[in-house]
Amino acid sequence: MLHWLDALERDRRLPREGWLALLRGRTPELAQEVFARARRTARRAYGTQLFVRGLIEISNICKNDCYYCGIRRSNAKAERYRLAQEDVLACCREGYGLGFRTFVLQGGEDPYYRDERLCALVEAIKARWPDCAVTLSMGERSRESYRLLRRAGADRYLLRHETADGAHYARLHPPCQTLENRKRCLWDLKELGYQVGSGFMVGSPGQSPETLAEDLAFLTELQPQMVGIGPFIPHRDTPFADRPAGSVEETLYLLGLIRLLLPGCLLPATTALNTLDGDGRRRGVLAGANVVMPNLSPQDVRGKYLLYDNKAHEGCEAAQAIGQLRASMEEIGYTVAVSRGDAKAYNEADGEAKG
Repeated sequence: MLHWLDALERDRRLPREGWLALLRGRTPELAQEVFARARRTARRAYGTQLFVRGLIEISNICKNDCYYCGIRRSNAKAERYRLAQEDVLACCREGYGLGFRTFVLQGGEDPYYRDERLCALVEAIKARWPDCAVTLSMGERSRESYRLLRRAGADRYLLRHETADGAHYARLHPPCQTLENRKRCLWDLKELGYQVGSGFMVGSPGQSPETLAEDLAFLTELQPQMVGIGPFIPHRDTPFADRPAGSVEETLYLLGLIRLLLPGCLLPATTALNTLDGDGRRRGVLAGANVVMPNLSPQDVRGKYLLYDNKAHEGCEAAQAIGQLRASMEEIGYTVAVSRGDAKAYNEADGEAKG
């Protein structure tokens, strides 16, 4: 099995049989080897820096009906909300004072946030805090919409592909949502100059080593600057309410493999990981992650943005606990950086990441 790891480190890609061998052959011993190599790779690129992003969940209103999501259109039990621009700016103001230099605006595909409104919000943030990056995670939009948002000052865009297998995608989404359009969005974002983030759920219903191999092959092709993965966690008011959650151990293993595949990428230790394992954030960093996204949303809405059950949003998940987070990371040898934390391009010739 180690020869496949050697090939991944050397070539930054694997044939299908290589991915399948690593996915099917996971053992505790192999996982520890992956983690050691992933930490070494991440440190070559970023040293011991850990980047924090202030997450602001601006709306839980969504026109889509994804079968796994707690804020899906059909969930009549969801308590809906939408933040006004002044609320978002207040979150940014607080976050800037706490040391955040990237703000992530995340929301459902809320029709209220048409281009002019979202562009005005991005412009307002960039005008007040020009040294900060703005990341958007607002779903599928037209190429023209992405172009306007980029011109308004958006730096990054997160849009997980969820699964690169068409049949699996159809199992997770209604027929009006297609993998083809999701991929179109990601390629549009890359061509428009965004730092692009993609990713997938680990353990989603119908997932297999074969579908995960497709995901890793797609990431190899896309070469995103950011990859967000986390374990699938069911929500009680969705069609997948009775499905088991994804595996923390498998998620950590995949974090390590993705670090070896994309040495310069920004790789979060996600809230979902910390929800299933109270030490999941630190374990994620020790598996190769280098980003965490504490919650800057107003206290009264954090419990309403529930993509899955029992979502963690207190303690180290809260932006106000940045001191606690910093101490926790220092215990394992990492330093929380006060910077935008842009992705680095990897130079295969000398094995170093270049900014």
